[in-house]
Amino acid sequence: MTTDLNQLRHDLVASIDAAAGLDALEAIRVHALGKQGAVTGLLKTLGGMSPEQRQAEGPRIHGLREAVTGALTARKESLEAAALDARLASEQLDMTLPVDGVPAGSIHPVSQVMDELAEIFADLGFAVASGPEIEDDWHNFTALNIPETHPARAMHDTFYLAGEHERPMVLRTHTSPVQIRTMMANKPPIRIIAPGRVYRSDSDATHTPMFHQIEGLVIDKGITLGHLKWTLETFLKAFFERDDIVLRLRPSYFPFTEPSAEVDVGFTWTNGKRVIGGSGDAVGGGWMEVLGSGMVHRKVIEAAGLDPDEWQGFAFGTGVDRLAMLKYGMDDLRPFFDGDLRWLKHYGFSALDVPTLSGGVGA
Repeated sequence: MTTDLNQLRHDLVASIDAAAGLDALEAIRVHALGKQGAVTGLLKTLGGMSPEQRQAEGPRIHGLREAVTGALTARKESLEAAALDARLASEQLDMTLPVDGVPAGSIHPVSQVMDELAEIFADLGFAVASGPEIEDDWHNFTALNIPETHPARAMHDTFYLAGEHERPMVLRTHTSPVQIRTMMANKPPIRIIAPGRVYRSDSDATHTPMFHQIEGLVIDKGITLGHLKWTLETFLKAFFERDDIVLRLRPSYFPFTEPSAEVDVGFTWTNGKRVIGGSGDAVGGGWMEVLGSGMVHRKVIEAAGLDPDEWQGFAFGTGVDRLAMLKYGMDDLRPFFDGDLRWLKHYGFSALDVPTLSGGVGA
């Protein structure tokens, strides 16, 4: 058997050294070390030998396997190095050619929609206001007519901050505190939108612990629900870039507005997709809630230090992420926050696509 092992070793190593490519080398490996390979077959014979035979033949057979494995490794490294050298020799760079444009990156859909909203409301005479994301409970709840017994104050809905504070501190659950701060710091008339991040303890396909919201506030004399409806209708027509937007206002309840209304927009099904526009009562149509709104509650106006008999106003709010999903056909909220560049490459916007009302907010 010793002569046979030596001959087999010589033949296998010679064929390995002569392998012209990685595919040929892999075929030799399978022939020698595969399940039905020559060396594998010899290893299987050890189980049927006597202890004396196994002691004599075992080291030789294992030595054969190690020799073949070593030869395979060395030849593979040699072939890969040769392939790399050939690739480097063929991939030459002509330094006289003009340089390709530097990638400008992509604008996240949330940022794009934020810009679109700012453009629309700026044209309607609204300013952009901002406020802290860590709020005290007075601005976040009390001043907005949300009593201590209201479910929104429960810890399963709100992130409370630990530590000793003059007032309980929370991650703001809406951008409504910005409305209070604006009314306290500025004299009416007031027209603002308050976009920004908000936080609630919720997470699924349509909810995340952090999301983006935009709220609007108008405080002036003689403000009515008619002003609210016209503002929302004008805004939604501009945002969805359609003139056939139909609104439906349903009575609802919010602590900070009275009366309050949920705002639905009509849509139709086209090729299995929901397309905003048209009446929801039309054949094949339906209604979808997109906004919450209402006339600012007297107690909220009083909390901000204004006289509710002199000043009236309306407020509205909606999710920026939800608007992006509706306009650009996204069906899951979670990828907005996953940081997946493939998703951003698909849905992202060019850095040069700055929305303007003249050029189109969805350009």
